[in-house]
Parts: sequence; structure tokens; C-alpha cells
Amino acid sequence: MRALPLLAVFGGWLVQSAHAAEAQDWLQRLASAEQQQSFQGTFIYERNGSFSTHQIWHRVESSGEVRERLLQADGSYQEAIRVAGQLRCVSGDSAVIAGAIEQTQTKNASFKSLGNWYDVQVTGASRIANRDTVVLALTPRDPYRYAAEFQIDSQTGLPLKSILLNDKGQMLERLQFVQVDIGDVVPSMLQPSAACKPVSVAATPPSKDVTQAWHSDWLPPGFTLKSTSQSPSSVTQDLVDRLTYDDGLSGFSVFFEPLHGAQVETSHSQLGPTVAVSKRIPTDEGGVMATVVGEIPLGTAERIALSMRAGPGDKRQATP
Repeated sequence: MRALPLLAVFGGWLVQSAHAAEAQDWLQRLASAEQQQSFQGTFIYERNGSFSTHQIWHRVESSGEVRERLLQADGSYQEAIRVAGQLRCVSGDSAVIAGAIEQTQTKNASFKSLGNWYDVQVTGASRIANRDTVVLALTPRDPYRYAAEFQIDSQTGLPLKSILLNDKGQMLERLQFVQVDIGDVVPSMLQPSAACKPVSVAATPPSKDVTQAWHSDWLPPGFTLKSTSQSPSSVTQDLVDRLTYDDGLSGFSVFFEPLHGAQVETSHSQLGPTVAVSKRIPTDEGGVMATVVGEIPLGTAERIALSMRAGPGDKRQATP
């Protein structure tokens, strides 16, 4: 008789393991789908109570290179072309169009480690744009990141709906397709209009090792440094250093801009899931403004900004 509870526990463990494996399988399909599947469609992008409608053409070339064209279908004319994940031209408000196009691209990094930072579960099935979907929920295991939900096309693995939620379960951002056609995209549909102006890509290598110039005394667990860069300030033409981090799903960047002795106040703002927190870091050259920008909770960004320091740091893993 005493064996029955043990069998029940063991059976429950097997069911949980099967569910976890199913969730990881859908996560991996989601990670690779946009690199394998061409499609075109129309989606709604919602942030901070504001809606916009966009058309997208997404073509995977025989070489594996991905080309995309994004066109805002309402309001002012806005267009963008992206090749291999890099913006090649943009028209209209580049911040608005770049924000929308960023949400159409899931992270290319492996999702295998996300289980360390999120509870990943298949929570049901639904339909989006007249296609069957699987609902995948990612609930953070700590307060340093947002929750996410994806509705994934059952046949292709493409995300047909994605939402970000804060710690109270309130929606911060939504992208949802209302029409989608899976299959080859005619190359002519990817040609930019005359209004789409080329985006210059700096070919000059950084003048210094950015990782030797700056470090953080604290980072949220799971966020690792993915890239560093330098670019001219749009205001002063000083070189602005940039460190970019992500956990495989969410990400943020830290910008460092010389102040030349100017006195500035700490500031913070939030638009939907995107936050920006600025803090002055004293240096021998008159101080630097460190600005954290990303899709992370405001409290997380504030803690990161307060932890930024000049110099390379000691390379140790910070504690939560």
C-alpha cells in the first residue's frame, strides 16, 4: 500500500519532465524559425496604450542570409530595411520604426540557459491570424526581468503573438499578427522606396578597449556582455562607449558620454517596457553620463546605473 504514493510521485515527476521537455522544444523552434522560414504579413504593435499597424516581408536567402522590409501602414510614412539583423536604411521616426522591427526578431542566441532565469511552460493552444498556435509562457524566477508570453505557429515555430508583462501581470507591449502568408517572398517586395535613407555603419575600430574602460559592480544573474562599440554623440560628436548585455531573451545597453564638467541630474523614464536611467559617474576628465537603456524593470536599470564604475573591474560574478 505504501508504494502507491511513491508511484504517484514518480508518475508526477515523469509528467513534469515531459512538459519541461515539450516547453524547451518549442523554445528552440522559436529561436530558429525566423532563420529558416520566409513569410510576409501584417501585425499590430501596441506599447503604452498606443497602436500602430505594420507590414513585414521576411525572406531567407539560399545562402541563409535574412532580408526584411518593414512598412508602417498607418500614420506617418515609416519604412526600414534590415539585412542579417542590421538596419540598412530607415525613413521617418527611426526610433519608432526600430522599436517595432526589433520586436519582430527573437534572439538568435541559444535559449538553453533560459530555464535558469525563467520558468518555461506550455500553457495551452489558441489561434492567431487563422493559424493554430501553441502558447508558451516565460515567468521570471527573480524580479530583475519581465515575464513574456509567445503564441507560436504550430507548423513553422514562428511567433505570431508576443507580449511582455510586468511583475503585476500588466501588459507592457504586444505584437500580434492579423494576417500572415508562409512561404517564399518575391525579392522585389524587399526593395526600399526613395524615402528610405541609408544607415551609415561606422567602419573605424574603437579607439580603446571599452571593457577596460568600464565595468559594473552588479549585474542581474544571467545577463552577460554580448558586444561593445563606440559611436559619435549626436550632440557633441564625442565618442560614446556602449556595452550591451542580454540573458537570451531580454537585453539592455549602457552608454557612456563625456560631460566635460557639465553638471547633470540623475534621470529615469519609461515607455512601455523600455526604460532609460542616467547617472553621472565622476572621472578625472570631468565626469561621464552613464545611461542604461533596455527592456528591463525600472528598478533593475536603476541598480545597474548605480553600479557602473570606471576601469575593468575584477571579473568576478556579482551576487543578486
